[in-house]
Amino acid sequence: MVPAAPAAPAGAVEGTLYRSGTQVRPERGTPAPPSVSALSWLVADARTGDVLAGHEAHRPLPPASTLKTLFAVTALPHLPKDGEHEVTEAELDDVGEGSSEVGVVAGETYAVEDLWRGVFLSSGNDAVHALAEMNGGWEATVKQMRVKAKLLGAYDTHVVSPDGYDADGQVSSAFDLAVFGRTGLTLPEFVEYSSTVDAQFPGYGSTFGIVNTNRLLTGEDGVEEYPGLIGIKNGYTSEAGYTLIAAAKRGGRTILVTVMNPQWGGVHEVYEEARSLLDWGFRAVGKVTPVGSLNPPPAPLPPRLPMKDGPVPGPVARALAAAAAPVPAPEPSPKPVAAHAAPARAAEEEPGYGYFMPVLFIGSACLAAVALYFLRRVTRRRAL
Repeated sequence: MVPAAPAAPAGAVEGTLYRSGTQVRPERGTPAPPSVSALSWLVADARTGDVLAGHEAHRPLPPASTLKTLFAVTALPHLPKDGEHEVTEAELDDVGEGSSEVGVVAGETYAVEDLWRGVFLSSGNDAVHALAEMNGGWEATVKQMRVKAKLLGAYDTHVVSPDGYDADGQVSSAFDLAVFGRTGLTLPEFVEYSSTVDAQFPGYGSTFGIVNTNRLLTGEDGVEEYPGLIGIKNGYTSEAGYTLIAAAKRGGRTILVTVMNPQWGGVHEVYEEARSLLDWGFRAVGKVTPVGSLNPPPAPLPPRLPMKDGPVPGPVARALAAAAAPVPAPEPSPKPVAAHAAPARAAEEEPGYGYFMPVLFIGSACLAAVALYFLRRVTRRRAL
């Protein structure tokens, strides 16, 4: 049973795209999105990240090889294009049964760029395993991909196998795949590989030709090539059905669509549904109110460190506090004190006592002077 779309997870922004059904807000006169059979789909403006329309866009579904887009945006920045790698038997032992392969041979040394062509053109799981080994290993790559997905705001995705091979618990969504595809469009090498129609792949002492399996890009097998298509990635497994992320450029606009698991038609239905959604996107862009955004969520603010004595005051507060504070009494000079003087010493140690005696002495002197003044005046009057 295919799970329904979840509620917005913690950290995500609740929005229209978490509702079930088709979500679109067209202006008057704008055509409705085409009727397609995919369990989940999305149309977006790749430049702005605005989601123009979506259907069950956050529904978790098996992604098949479209998950390789997340693998690419995670590992591409870490692996030098001119690097080389000698493939071992161990790296190929865990390639899933029935996987699509480009023809990587153990014991051969491959250029990184050739392995990436194997990933994008032939959807080679064997090439993914080799590159993942260069990236720190299979499990390390899984962890990196999970972290990358969260950083991009792709909260529906759970990675188990970086090549997209069916695995328990491995899911993504039309929204998340669009996020990965859009992120890939910012990487020149990603665009180069995903838009390559054919190439030569090394092997068996020579090279052999490989062709991109994205029919919307190549126009193979009776599928008409889509004008301005940039490429990106297609996929298929028995559990995921047919999946596709496609982007095309026209008139200064780049439209990005995701199609997951069409329910009618044949093996090429995913391309035809993507075609109709691309066509609609180019007509609707600028004429619909966005129903969401592919832009990453804002980074959380760093946590405030706990203050033992409260927050640190600013410079003005510190100055005011210093001005208001009483001037401390001077420390009394040490002197020998007899045992019978202990009570007096205790009194001297009370705060502020050092001011009391001088003030008392001065006050007494002033009173005496005033009294003497009046006494003299009285005496002089009597004498007169």
